[in-house]
Amino acid sequence: MEKSTVIGVVLGIVAVVVGMILKHASPAALLNSAAFMIIIVGTIAAILNAFPLSEVKRVPALFKILFTERKLPEKRELIGQFMNWASIARREGLLALENTSDEIEDPFLRNGMKMIIDGGEPDFVRDVLNEEIHAIEERHHANALIFTQAGSYAPTLGVLGAVVGLIAALGNLSDIDALGLSISAAFVATLLGIFTGYVLWHPFANKLKRKSKQEIEIKKIMVEGLLSIQAGVSPAAIEQKLLVYIPFHERADMKEETKEEGAAVNG
Repeated sequence: MEKSTVIGVVLGIVAVVVGMILKHASPAALLNSAAFMIIIVGTIAAILNAFPLSEVKRVPALFKILFTERKLPEKRELIGQFMNWASIARREGLLALENTSDEIEDPFLRNGMKMIIDGGEPDFVRDVLNEEIHAIEERHHANALIFTQAGSYAPTLGVLGAVVGLIAALGNLSDIDALGLSISAAFVATLLGIFTGYVLWHPFANKLKRKSKQEIEIKKIMVEGLLSIQAGVSPAAIEQKLLVYIPFHERADMKEETKEEGAAVNG
């Protein structure tokens, strides 16, 4: 489970409810079916008008990504794995990695490994892998754009809901009590539009972008690692090359771990 998303949604709801109580407004006012119809159904309608159905169908899967923690390879472990593969390749040749490729779970890395073992030209391997990365980025961008657009539509629909509510309120000018309730209900739609737009949809889009960036960074490490192995680069040089993807404060720890592992192997 992606704890930050769950905590964020819960805190957002709590902030609104508690804020209303502190302002002496009844949270029960939020249970307005007309406001939910205009904001939620209206936003869904706007998304359907803005995107092909083939893309909108991916929304349930996107919610799964948002609320579940995807296990990506750890950068430090991945670099260590490439150093190990480089040692094997330099000692026994690329063909010695053939059995290893079948055990790789990540399809992108497995495909790249098979290409270098089969003797693909380095430029060809790089082009194929980079094109795949580009395609992944495009898909991720389209997915995040759905939530970005929803975040833009929802607040505007909130204004629409307020206008509809005020139209109803103007029909109750002779009844002061009914007039007050109608005006209150009118602004619930605005509240829901702003809340869903800026607490849910825009942040969801940002989280998808962050997750995409993390995945793409891992893929770039894989590309550089594979091409370095193919070029016969030494494990130490591969480590130095791939350490650029590791924050400075973690590099010293990783180098120390590498030295300890090397000493253990030699000892």
